[in-house]
Amino acid sequence: MQDRFFIAGQLREIGRLLDVKGENRFKARAYERAARALETLDADLDLLVLNRRLTEIPGIGSALAAVIDGLYRTGKSSLLDELREQLPPGAVEMNLIPGLSLKKITALHAALGVASVADLKAAGEKGLIRTVKGFGAKGEAKILAAIDKLESGDARLLLDHATDEAERLLRHVRAAAKADIAGALRRRKESVARIQIVAAGAEPDKLIDDFLRYPAIVHSERMDALCRARLASGAMVELHAVHDADYAASLMRHTGSKRHYARLEELARAKRLDLDAPAKDETEIYRHLGMHYVPPELREDEGEIEAALAGKLPPLVEYDDITGLTHCHTVYSDGKNSVEEMALAADALGMKYLTITDHSPSAFYAGGVDVERLKQQWEEIDRAQQKVKVRLLKGTESDIRPDGSLDYPDEVLARFDVVIASIHQRNKMDADQMTRRLVAAMKSPFFKVWGHPLGRLIGSRPPLECRMEIVLDAIAEAKAAIEVNGDPHRLDLEPRWIRAARERGIKFLISTDAHSTVALRYLRYGVDMARRGWLTAGDVLNTLPLKNFLAAVRP
Repeated sequence: MQDRFFIAGQLREIGRLLDVKGENRFKARAYERAARALETLDADLDLLVLNRRLTEIPGIGSALAAVIDGLYRTGKSSLLDELREQLPPGAVEMNLIPGLSLKKITALHAALGVASVADLKAAGEKGLIRTVKGFGAKGEAKILAAIDKLESGDARLLLDHATDEAERLLRHVRAAAKADIAGALRRRKESVARIQIVAAGAEPDKLIDDFLRYPAIVHSERMDALCRARLASGAMVELHAVHDADYAASLMRHTGSKRHYARLEELARAKRLDLDAPAKDETEIYRHLGMHYVPPELREDEGEIEAALAGKLPPLVEYDDITGLTHCHTVYSDGKNSVEEMALAADALGMKYLTITDHSPSAFYAGGVDVERLKQQWEEIDRAQQKVKVRLLKGTESDIRPDGSLDYPDEVLARFDVVIASIHQRNKMDADQMTRRLVAAMKSPFFKVWGHPLGRLIGSRPPLECRMEIVLDAIAEAKAAIEVNGDPHRLDLEPRWIRAARERGIKFLISTDAHSTVALRYLRYGVDMARRGWLTAGDVLNTLPLKNFLAAVRP
């Protein structure tokens, strides 16, 4: 009988091979989802198999149940065997190279015997790829450049993707060791080049052996207490394996930015302390340095060392401090779920209030809600309210027009519970023009919340240009709030501007910008950004009870 982790690994390999082969992508994803379901399964797999109840696991139908049953009983799958025979060795790993189709991988394997990215790179460096029909010198150069990019880690993972990948990996490592996420991901940076994990046990070498059994690894490199690996998704991973006594010191060393850790080393030298000495936890190490514990999100050498030495680090906002979900879209504009579905999801999360803030008419490309449909939406909100405990608030994400005016007539804006004002069309404005536009908007009595302030999309669209200091002064004067947007593609406002706004006494909303019930989970990433910006619960309006929240945001 095989355990669930072995079976999950086999299912994931089937999914990857189906994907490389070009089969129906939904079928390939079904195997990946089934693998994740088994890895996180709380129920007893033995009983589910023996009682033929595998289809009770979400996402597993009769066909997948039969594959799992066979793997459980025999450790084999005829489908997996067939796929392995049909595809050349190393197809999954080489498929990570952009533009390298299965047809090309097969041709390279037949002509040169390549069975891995390392083989492919060696062949390219010898000028052999160009000799294969259909490639040539330019094709060879493109492949080598793509391999260099893959190996250098230039391809970055957004925070949500990195978190999901790391948490699955962490469950695997924790089955045999004490372990935690480290590096830029633990500091909750917007994107990361690699996932770092620190693991500790009595036998570090054995920890690496266990790590290398993770089914999604397609390539690895082992160096004493360090192992680097590439996953089938393309994500780069580093595992630092240490003895139990070294765990706290290693976690600290591999978490902080280089500047933060260098400052700690300076303090340690002054006190004649060894940062690598055994310690119970990181808190003890900071205490020996004469400091308060510094949360991972702040370890950037941006004033946190001085604040921790003086005992003046603020108590950062926590996920559980949030009482209401803000900035949520429905099918009335470009959302995927109905008002009722969003309300039921918020109810299930135990939230006290939920703002329905669909786009205004100017956002025609996003199905902006005109006044007539707005009336229909409000009636639907009233009907949904009868079915849930969470209080549903009627709001809008109103476009800030080029002249700084807000979308919807004033008499309509006045009737909303909350108005989030955002820029979606930049109208080719320079910094001075955009500054005037924003300052004009903030003079409106209906301007209460500045939505996804600088409009960036991480890795694809830069922040809009404006005189930020002037804009922050204007919003402070207006006594309005700024949104910290949790959408992983936005994570807007960035921490340095959050701190600058906080210093002016400006308040914040931590939002999801959810366009589906699934996206309500984006709240956690908004909290991450708020913590990086040094925000406390008292700085965030949607930590307030409903009555106080409404008093702060109502036009």
